[in-house]
Amino acid sequence: MRRAIYPGSFDPVTNGHLDVIERAAKLFDEVIVAVAVNDQKRSLFTADERTALIAGAVGGWKNVRVSWFDGLLVEFAAAQQASAVVRGLRAVSDFEFEFQMALMNRKLDEHIETIFLMPAEKYTYLSSRIVKEIARLGGNVDAFVPASVVAALREKLAAPAV
Repeated sequence: MRRAIYPGSFDPVTNGHLDVIERAAKLFDEVIVAVAVNDQKRSLFTADERTALIAGAVGGWKNVRVSWFDGLLVEFAAAQQASAVVRGLRAVSDFEFEFQMALMNRKLDEHIETIFLMPAEKYTYLSSRIVKEIARLGGNVDAFVPASVVAALREKLAAPAV
C-alpha cells in the first residue's frame, strides 16, 4: 500500500490544505493528515479541535484519515508505515524552508520521500495565519475555509480571552 503523511499545524484547516489533500489522495492509496502538536507554538485551536475540523472536512474521502502526532515526523511516518511525506508549496518563499526540512527528514530516515504538491492557483496566497487575522478583524472568511471552520472561528474568537 502506498501511504503518505500530510503533516501540518492546520490552525485552522483551509481550502488550500483541502486542495493538497485531494491531490495527494489521487496519488496514494491512503493519506494520513497528521496534525502536529507543538508546545512551543500557541495555537488558536487545540489538537483535538483541529483534528475534528479536518475529519469533518474530509469525512467523505475514503482513503484519507486524520490523526495527530508530537515528536519527529519521520518517526510518526515510520510508525504509520508511510513511504512519503506530502508538503504543499504555495510560492517560491515556501521552497527554501520545505527543501531544508525534506533534506533533514531524509537524513533522519532515508526510506521516507518528500513529495511537493502545489495547490490550485486560487489558493496560493492562502494561509491559516491570514485566515485567523481576517477573522479576528471581523472579515468574511467563507471563501477560504469550510463552513464548519467558519463557525468554529466565530465561536472561538467570540469567547472571552483567558
